[in-house]
Amino acid sequence: MESSAERLHRQIEFIVEVDKLKEIFRQTVLTQSRRAENDAEHSWHFALMVIVLAEHSNHQPLDVLRILKMVLIHDLVEIDAGDTFAYDTKHMADQHEREARAATRIFGLLPADQAAEFRALWDEFEAKQTPEAKFAAACDRFHPMLLNCRTNGHAWQKHGVTQDRVLARNAHVAEGSKAIWEYAVRMIDEAVARGDLAAKPVS
Repeated sequence: MESSAERLHRQIEFIVEVDKLKEIFRQTVLTQSRRAENDAEHSWHFALMVIVLAEHSNHQPLDVLRILKMVLIHDLVEIDAGDTFAYDTKHMADQHEREARAATRIFGLLPADQAAEFRALWDEFEAKQTPEAKFAAACDRFHPMLLNCRTNGHAWQKHGVTQDRVLARNAHVAEGSKAIWEYAVRMIDEAVARGDLAAKPVS
C-alpha cells in the first residue's frame, strides 16, 4: 500500500512534469501579439470555451466537469509526442500511436488510481463516442478555426490550406454541436470572402 507521503510525491512530480506543456507551441497564433500559442494556453482557452458554450451541445444534460477534466489532460501527451498540425497528413499517420505511448508514460507518473482515471478520460476523448467526448472534440476543433479567422488565416495561409480541407477536417464538430458547426461554416465562408482562406482550387 502506497503511503500518503509517497502518493503526494508522485502527484507533485506529475504536476512538475506537465509544466512542460507551456513550452509546446502550436501553429495557431494569438489574436493580439500574433505569437505562437502554446498548448497550456490552448487548454485554458478550450476549457473556458466548454463552460461558455455548453448550452449549445446537441446532448443535454451534459457533464461539464467531466469534459473539463478531458480538456485539461488531453494535450498533455504532446509533451512527448509534440503538436501535430491538423493538416499534416504525414505526421498524422502515426499520431495516435505516438500520443498513446505518451499517455502511458505521463499518466503513469501518478498514483495508480489517478493514472487509470486520466487514461480512461483520454481514451474517451479520443474515441469521441460519448456526448461529453463529442462536445469536447467539437470545441477542440472549433478553437483553432476561430483563432485562424481572427488572425487573417495565419496558419491556413502559412501551410496553403484551402476551404475544402478545413470543412472536411472539421465536419465532425456537428456531432457535438450543430449550432457551433453552422457558425463555423459561416465564419469560414467569411474568411474566404475576405481572402484569408483560399477557396477550393479549380480542378
